[in-house]
Amino acid sequence: MISDAHLTALAEQLGQLLKQRQLRLSLAESCTGGLCAEIITRVAGSSEWLDCGFITYSNQSKQKLLNVASSTLTTFGAVSEETAREMAIGALSASSSNLSASVTGIAGPAGGTAAKPVGTVCFAWAALNSLPISTTQHFTGNRLQIRQQSAKTLIEGLITLTLSLDL
Repeated sequence: MISDAHLTALAEQLGQLLKQRQLRLSLAESCTGGLCAEIITRVAGSSEWLDCGFITYSNQSKQKLLNVASSTLTTFGAVSEETAREMAIGALSASSSNLSASVTGIAGPAGGTAAKPVGTVCFAWAALNSLPISTTQHFTGNRLQIRQQSAKTLIEGLITLTLSLDL
């Protein structure tokens, strides 16, 4: 299990980087249900660099709030890198952010399939004027552990993206 202290330390590191680089962040979360935003807002002063978050659990909300194409959901499913990329792009478009991150997956204990078992989680990270980066991870554990691992991966990916930006 990932400790709350470790997740908070990652959020503090992310916040310092975003503040130093004068960047603002938006989040699009599905399977984490707002956990990433909760961890990030543990950091005092996070309003300086966190613009907004979208919890888009249903396909309808992904389409309405983040402009995920119905054809993407039909062809690839809600748990796909294609959907994660469109969620990240949609979060950028619907906010005042320079960076965004998205997460969509199957936290369990039910809902998995042979092709996409419980623990399958897709991520995307996007910055203005660049193509989004995406990946799929396969986590193990109970629902809470999968959500925590997902939040850790999302925040670590934001740290990596922020450090790689040529400002």
